Amino acid sequence: MTTAPTNAPHNATVGTAGRVLGAILAGGRSSRFGQDKAEALLNDKRLIDHVAEALAPQADGLLVAGGPKREGFQCVPDRPLPDLGPLGGLNAALHAAAGGGFDWALTAPCDAARLPPDLATRLRAGLGNSPAAYAHADGRDHPTFGLWSARLAPMLDAWLDACSSPRDRSIRRWAATVGAVSVAFPDGSFANVNTPQDLAALTPRP
Repeated sequence: MTTAPTNAPHNATVGTAGRVLGAILAGGRSSRFGQDKAEALLNDKRLIDHVAEALAPQADGLLVAGGPKREGFQCVPDRPLPDLGPLGGLNAALHAAAGGGFDWALTAPCDAARLPPDLATRLRAGLGNSPAAYAHADGRDHPTFGLWSARLAPMLDAWLDACSSPRDRSIRRWAATVGAVSVAFPDGSFANVNTPQDLAALTPRP
């Protein structure tokens, strides 16, 4: 069990206003898929491009956090180092947001073949006094679809520095320590591609 320090959630709360940086989390190994999922094609378009088209209108800026450099995108590397899972990408996104004058990071994974056009709006509405919110649909949490205060950046740095195992690097586990809340979305709002079969199921048949 990690001994990472926790911080009172209200220390990071900035209210629901402010500029939003859209961040596509792309640092995973795609082990179940067998190749780089972000570059996989759905309807003749890369998955990462599908995500960007859905996320960009909901944010004041857009970048890719984690993984290799992607053509057509501003990219930042996982922080503090690669292969930390989604938290490494989220940490990179939070620091990019804080350093770029953004108040929030709006995240989505690079394999999101479908995400709602009101993701940011619903997450903002569900924040309450929390510094972060993430989606819940189809009976489970989707913590990679989230809205995170940029003021959480130093807290996540400290958490990752104290993590002693991959289990400690669960995005849901860290989110709980800062008081993140889950926000309900209609079932079917999200579609993630984890395997080639998932991608085939989303591809229209001739």
